[in-house]
Amino acid sequence: MLQSPKFLQSSAPPPTPPSPIPQLQVVPTCSSFPFIKQCCKFSRRELTIGSNSLLLALLASQSLEALLPSKAQAENLVDDDTNRTEQEAQTSNATAATCTDRSPTKRAFLDISIDGEPVGRIIIGLHEDDAPVGAARFGSLVSGAAGTSYRRKEFVKIMPNYVQHGGVRSFGVDAELAKKTGTNLEVDNLTEEWERLNEKCAGIKNKAGTVGIVVRDPSRPPPKMKLVARKGKLEIDQEEVGTAPNGTEFVITTKDSPELDASTLVVGTVLEGKEVVEKIGAVKTVQENTSSPYFRVAKLIGDKRAVVAERGFNRPYAKVVITNCGLMK
Repeated sequence: MLQSPKFLQSSAPPPTPPSPIPQLQVVPTCSSFPFIKQCCKFSRRELTIGSNSLLLALLASQSLEALLPSKAQAENLVDDDTNRTEQEAQTSNATAATCTDRSPTKRAFLDISIDGEPVGRIIIGLHEDDAPVGAARFGSLVSGAAGTSYRRKEFVKIMPNYVQHGGVRSFGVDAELAKKTGTNLEVDNLTEEWERLNEKCAGIKNKAGTVGIVVRDPSRPPPKMKLVARKGKLEIDQEEVGTAPNGTEFVITTKDSPELDASTLVVGTVLEGKEVVEKIGAVKTVQENTSSPYFRVAKLIGDKRAVVAERGFNRPYAKVVITNCGLMK
């Protein structure tokens, strides 16, 4: 017979209880440490930029170290610069000494009168070694070897720093007399000599007591272009504005005159008679009126009356004349 189910149920071993499931240890996350999240959160782009910047800084420091000279090289460079500066200073001092310490080779005299009354004699030393062309021109006009001379010619302008003589005319009787002796009253050679001395000598050339020939007018406007009819055809021609210096006007400075460096070739120095030059500078002159609005408008529109009036500015009221002149032995 089959056993009863109750007997089978009671004789079976009791079922073993299931073993407890072990609990996993909880690992703290970023939320547990907020300061790590704040300090160490970088994107991939930021990390790339930061690493590239550090690499560039490292390469730059290495390249600068390679380019920078060593201490010995730096000392050598400083010594070279010092020596070069000293040499340049010595050269400039030597040039300045050559341009200022000039010894006259000839002596010329000018007898001056103011309104017919003699006021004295000016003796000028000519610098033929420094300005041979200019000194020769001045000497020929003083001695009369040019066919004409400064005798009985007037001073036409008196400025605070210098007095200016009108020279001889490049037309009329003076030009005819000069032509007979073969003298060319041109300014080309004088301009070339002026340019050479400007490059050679630094600083102020027209110092107090110097004598210079006016070789150019820096305020003169450039020539105007105009249409002219020649042989039935229209051609473009240049119209000269104003009168260019002819290389016979000269100035005698009473003070340092850097404004004359752009127009005057220094040919000599006053040796005696500086008080006579001061007497000329004390003569009353026509007052300059360039600040007048009427004069400005007239000059702007090209009114010839403004040009004539401008020529009269700073002209002496008295007649200042060279009564006699020549070279001294």
